Amino acid sequence: MTSQGRYRRSLAMIASVAAVALAAGACAGAGGGGGSGASGEKSINVLMVGNPQMEDISRLTADNFTKQSGIKVNFTILPENELRDKVTQDVATGAGQYDVVTVGAYEVPIWAKNGWLHETSSFAAADAAFDQADLLEPMVKSLSGTDGKMYAVPFYGESSFLMYRKDLFEKAGLTMPERPTWQEVAKFAAKLDDKKSGVAGICLRGLPGWGEVFAPLTTVVNTFGGTWFTKDWQAQVNSPEFTSAVKFYVDLLKKHGEAGAAQSGFTECLNTFGQGKAAMWYDATSAAASLEDPKTSKVAGKVGYTFAPVEKTEYSGWLWTWAWAMPKTTKKADDAWKFIAWASGKDYEKLVGQQLGWSRLPDGKRKSTYEIPEYQKAAAAFYKVTLDSIANANPENPGTQPRPTVGVQFVGVPEFADLGTKVSQQVSAAIAGQTTVEEALAEGQKLAEQVTLKYR
Repeated sequence: MTSQGRYRRSLAMIASVAAVALAAGACAGAGGGGGSGASGEKSINVLMVGNPQMEDISRLTADNFTKQSGIKVNFTILPENELRDKVTQDVATGAGQYDVVTVGAYEVPIWAKNGWLHETSSFAAADAAFDQADLLEPMVKSLSGTDGKMYAVPFYGESSFLMYRKDLFEKAGLTMPERPTWQEVAKFAAKLDDKKSGVAGICLRGLPGWGEVFAPLTTVVNTFGGTWFTKDWQAQVNSPEFTSAVKFYVDLLKKHGEAGAAQSGFTECLNTFGQGKAAMWYDATSAAASLEDPKTSKVAGKVGYTFAPVEKTEYSGWLWTWAWAMPKTTKKADDAWKFIAWASGKDYEKLVGQQLGWSRLPDGKRKSTYEIPEYQKAAAAFYKVTLDSIANANPENPGTQPRPTVGVQFVGVPEFADLGTKVSQQVSAAIAGQTTVEEALAEGQKLAEQVTLKYR
């Protein structure tokens, strides 16, 4: 079974296992004991997404956190779609295999409401060294429940922006505006597309998954005037605005996108652009940390960064954070918190800067990050536009009309994960030339209308 298939199955399980999960959570009191194995060794199990920042922490933990705390950390690292599948199964079913999991701004409010996560506000309040007041307010808000408490801690935060090769633009006599439109981006892609030299005009995600292709694509839908649902829960997936945005995105990829676009997610685009095989890339601001590392990137020092392209809105960047959460089932909450506080703390950022390079900091979560002189110097090309993009992301009103829930690149209801993933499969098929956009969105409209029955 594909990862999307397993993910849909796990989402379908949620309703039937919620009672089990809540019961299991009730048995695991907040601030539970550290926990030790039979040998007396303390350890925790951490499940996280396989992005560069997570790979960095997996390398730094044993020689730093474990030596300092005596707590061994067993990491499981998975690609984004597989991670979502695995973490949903573990948390929703109350399996209790992991003490810490990486989740995002979509899951946390929903799972907090279901009682599946420890709140972290009390841990942070009792830990003066953590300095919760230093966290950026948009990230805190995105990880809070309706009770105002935080239920996860940001590891890094991001919006989205357009990355482009300054050298290629200069060679072609082109100038990138500070706030480009998508129509301008399409023209640039056409002029810079050089398949004979192995350079695509632009790289964009096409991989199925609500958090893969539909992360950037939903921001395009928003700024083109579309929405998944109106404020009164009318499905809009085959509306003229939604269709126009998806056709634009699919056509741009077909004409000037990277090879194998239908199977390209964040990781694949990071590799493509970082290896100099695309002239532009629209994606997460967090990608800059890797692109500016000369040890791993062929384009370090050659990249320009500007705001997410727009059409009918002033801004269109998303708001996201990969964050550490503690499932209610963990019996090692104290030790789990020690890891979380270290991983999201100021000292960890300094450790990354000193050992791996200052551009690689897991930024986008703390005000103090942007006051570090070494970071300002290493991240001079991107840190200001990153911070401005985060500040101007608008989860409450990301498009041209009122929405029924919060979310820039997602719809903040449990059903969206399954809906977005299914529609994304249709869109990816359109990118691959296996169906048309109109046919893909006609199927998507039917699925979206099923969701509205619960809310209208």
